[in-house]
Amino acid sequence: MRNRIKKSTAPQEQNGASRRKFLSGAAAGTAAAATMGFPAIARAQGPINFRFQSTWPTVDIFHEFALDFAKKINDMTGGDLKIEVLPAGAVVPAFGLLDAVSKGTLDGGHGVLGYNYGKQNALALFSSGPAFGMDANMVLAWHKYGGGKELLAKLYDAIGGNVVSFLTGPMPTQPFGWFKKPITKTEDLKGLKFRTNGLAIDLFTEMGAAVNALPGGEIVPALDRGLLDGAEFNNAASDRALGFPDVSKVCMLQSFHQASETFEIMFNKDKYNALPTQLKAIVDNAVEASSADMSWKAVDRYSQDYQRLQKEDGVKFYKTPDTILQQQLVVWDQIVAKKAETNPLFKEIDASQRAFAARAMAWDMDTNNNRRMAYNHYFGRKAPQAKS
Repeated sequence: MRNRIKKSTAPQEQNGASRRKFLSGAAAGTAAAATMGFPAIARAQGPINFRFQSTWPTVDIFHEFALDFAKKINDMTGGDLKIEVLPAGAVVPAFGLLDAVSKGTLDGGHGVLGYNYGKQNALALFSSGPAFGMDANMVLAWHKYGGGKELLAKLYDAIGGNVVSFLTGPMPTQPFGWFKKPITKTEDLKGLKFRTNGLAIDLFTEMGAAVNALPGGEIVPALDRGLLDGAEFNNAASDRALGFPDVSKVCMLQSFHQASETFEIMFNKDKYNALPTQLKAIVDNAVEASSADMSWKAVDRYSQDYQRLQKEDGVKFYKTPDTILQQQLVVWDQIVAKKAETNPLFKEIDASQRAFAARAMAWDMDTNNNRRMAYNHYFGRKAPQAKS
């Protein structure tokens, strides 16, 4: 029996040896092909280094989000594309990012479209206003699948922006703002020195405020010196890190001025187009990966700082009264109608967004549960209420 086994296994050993020889040859061929593929494209010219600037100070979680994106690129490319992220002001002021990237002074950057409002007011439609009720994730859906991406590229072409733009990172509804006392009625805004950006400038101006657009790092010092009576920035984590609870103990939650904002990652178009195809694919996918990761991190960090602001910093949160929210919608519609009369691109973007929202919002509201019902069932807590 041993002889039979020995005789019968010999051909198998020979076949196994043949297969191992074939596979080792195939592996060598694959390795050779790989070295001639995407790694060779980058390594032949050495690592590609891109210098990015965010529009955020280093203490802000937004700058951390920019670093998270860069790390994903650096890790996934194995160092063939290296992105160095600098904070706001390292090369240019926060509001100067678009010009710097377009000219090639910077290779790219991380910011928000509202900061470019002065170049073309239609840019703010991607980041300001009620977005017909859509949340930021739905705005990103419109951007990718509903024509928004093509319209944004058309906008940048119209103003000579030499950039490739990616929208990313859906933000939750932003607070109405930080004030000396609760805002209970629209009349409380009359003459109020208030900070916001984008089309929200028009909104709050129409509602009676004296608006001043400032980048994130300059807001709290302006509040401290009395140059502002109230201001909004973004979220519990950013607002706490920037020092808002040091100058105000009243924060009004919920507003339609920036109910669905997203971040923008931009590249100088010439630099981006010169990248090998494989590196472009990694950039495209890293944008989406960092977008998802950012939204998850935001839930964790924002909720922690929302508690800390109340328990450690003594901040009182109030829900913005529905009468003010309703007035925001009315005024917003008036602003949009005026802009559309003189700006064809503004009108085109607004119509595209509206058409997508009509379909997506109907599905969303009919399909998804009332989450407050479940929250009240398990935790028995009511929403913050405004006080006069």
